[in-house]
Amino acid sequence: MSTQTTATLKAVQSSAKNAKKETSLTLLVLFTTTGTLVCCAIPIALVTLGMGATVASMVSNFPFLVTLSEHKSLVFGISGGLLLLSAWMMYRPGRSCPVDPELGIFCNKTQLWNRRLVWFSVVLWCIGFFAAFLALPLQIWLEG
Repeated sequence: MSTQTTATLKAVQSSAKNAKKETSLTLLVLFTTTGTLVCCAIPIALVTLGMGATVASMVSNFPFLVTLSEHKSLVFGISGGLLLLSAWMMYRPGRSCPVDPELGIFCNKTQLWNRRLVWFSVVLWCIGFFAAFLALPLQIWLEG
């Protein structure tokens, strides 16, 4: 096997491993940002819509929601950090796809879906952040 073929094979394997790492990190980010919605935004929205009994039922069936709500700063800090890490991995300089047409198509599709998931996660995180930290102070300020 020539050195050029060996180098090409290693580059292809490295690119596949990087795509797998990025996809795993992106799914982890989506999971943690969804946690910010579950702990804070959804209960607040339900209470606002007059569904307090639904929130009480959720808390009795899923007691971890109380713990998440008590530590919402930590939850938002960790998920925000993971969002930043994921965005850095997606948009870092020197990132490229393999030259092989099949692997290049796969790499481009993976990058497209990873970007969509990251931006969807950013939107979820912003909604949760607004509901958890900004909605009540904004309401008090507007009423006062």
